Amino acid sequence: MGNGVREGPVEFQRDVEPVTPARIPAEDIQEKKKVLNSLMSGALAGAVAKTAVAPLDRTKIMFQGSSRADLSLQEAYRLIYHTYLNEGFWSLWRGNSATMVRVIPYAAIQFCAHEEYKQLLGNYYGFQGKALTPFPRFIAGSLAGTTAAMVTYPLDMVRARMAVTPKEMYSSIVHVFIRISREEGLKTLYRGFTPTILGVIPYAGLSFFTYETLKKVHADHSGKAQPSPPERLLFGACAGLIGQSASYPLDVVRRRMQTAGVLGHTYSSILLTMQEIVREEGLIRGLYKGLSMNWVKGPIAVGISFTTFDLTQILLRKIQHGAGVER
Repeated sequence: MGNGVREGPVEFQRDVEPVTPARIPAEDIQEKKKVLNSLMSGALAGAVAKTAVAPLDRTKIMFQGSSRADLSLQEAYRLIYHTYLNEGFWSLWRGNSATMVRVIPYAAIQFCAHEEYKQLLGNYYGFQGKALTPFPRFIAGSLAGTTAAMVTYPLDMVRARMAVTPKEMYSSIVHVFIRISREEGLKTLYRGFTPTILGVIPYAGLSFFTYETLKKVHADHSGKAQPSPPERLLFGACAGLIGQSASYPLDVVRRRMQTAGVLGHTYSSILLTMQEIVREEGLIRGLYKGLSMNWVKGPIAVGISFTTFDLTQILLRKIQHGAGVER
C-alpha cells in the first residue's frame, strides 16, 4: 500500500515530461528580423544615395533621351545652371518623388534579395558563414538586381518620363500612369523592360561582386573584420564605376525606349534602337552618351548606397542586441 502511494507520483512524473520550448519559432523570428533589417537598410540606402545625386541623374536622363552631342561635365554644368535659372532650384530634383517611390522598394528588395541569395548559394556550395567564391558572388548580385528590377519596373518608366518632360505635361506620378495608360496603352509601362533586365545582370552582378571582393581583400590583408566608413565609400565607388561602365549602352537604349513616346521617336526593339542610335549619332557619342557624367554620379551614388546599407545594418543589429540583453 505504502509502495503504491510512493510509486504513483513517480510514474506520473515519468510519463508527463516538461515541455521544452521549440527552437524553430525562435529561428523564424531571427530570420524575420534579419529580412526586416535588410529591407529597412536597403530602403534607406537607396533613398539617401539617389537624393544626393538627383540633379546629376536628371541631367543624365535628359541627355540620354536626346540626340545631342555627348554630355561633357562642362555641358552638364551649363544644363543644370540653365534649368536652375528657368525653373528654379527645386526643379533640379524634378522626378525625384517618382524616383523615391521606385528606389525605396527597389533598393529594399535588391539588398534584401542579395542577402538571401548569398545565404542560399552559400548553403548550396557549402560556404555557410564564409565568403562566397567569385562566381557565386557575381550570381548573387545579378539575381538580386534582376529580382528588384522585375518588381519595380513601371515606376522606373514613370520616373524617366517625369525627368524629360515639363511639369505642365505630368502633374504627378499618378497623372503619368493615367496618361500613359489612356494614350499609349498599359504595355507602354514595360517599354524598355528587356534592355533593363539585360543591363541589370552585369550591372548588379559586377557592383555587388566588386564591393564584396574588395571587402574580403581588405579583411585578408588588414586583419580587420570590417572596413571603415571612408573605405566602404571607396569600395562602393569602385563597384559603381565598374558596374555602370559595363552596362551603360543598355542603359542608354532603355532610356530611349522609355521616353520615345514624348520625344517623337519610335523604337520597336533593342537592336533597332541601337542601330538607329549608332547610325545617327555614332557608336561612342551615341551608346556612351552621358558616360562622363555617370563616372561622377555613379561612384558617388553606389558608394553612398553600399555604405549606408552596411552601417544601418550594423546599427540595427546593435540596437536589437542591446534590447535583447536588457530583457
